[in-house]
Amino acid sequence: MLHVADVARSIRFYELLGFELIDTEGDPSCFGWARLHCEGGAIMLFLAEDEHPVDPRTQSQPAFMYTPDLPGLREHLLAHGVKVSKINHPPYMMSGEVRVEDPDGYVIFIGHWGDAEHSAWLQRIEEKKRAGTLRPR
Repeated sequence: MLHVADVARSIRFYELLGFELIDTEGDPSCFGWARLHCEGGAIMLFLAEDEHPVDPRTQSQPAFMYTPDLPGLREHLLAHGVKVSKINHPPYMMSGEVRVEDPDGYVIFIGHWGDAEHSAWLQRIEEKKRAGTLRPR
């Protein structure tokens, strides 16, 4: 859930990331809120008010998304005027990751879930099973 300065502007941004608009409330010139979904995720956008102003510094954790085509998504975002970091390859996301900020300054990391990440994840799961530390849902 994010408090944003302009819900319609944020809808357009999150649609660039692959989210689909599901529901809104209010006049299209000034939505009160919107709900968007994408594969495996959802986001609620609320029009900021005095008691809930836009303040990305209060974001306790940056959002993290995955894409099967990080270079393609990066080029898509750049073509639409979105500032995107270069593709980095940190130890936890060897196949690549970028950093982007939404129109209100909220930070989003987007990683490519590649074979390296999938293999490492499967190995961690197997180790947890053998150690008896894997907790069921």
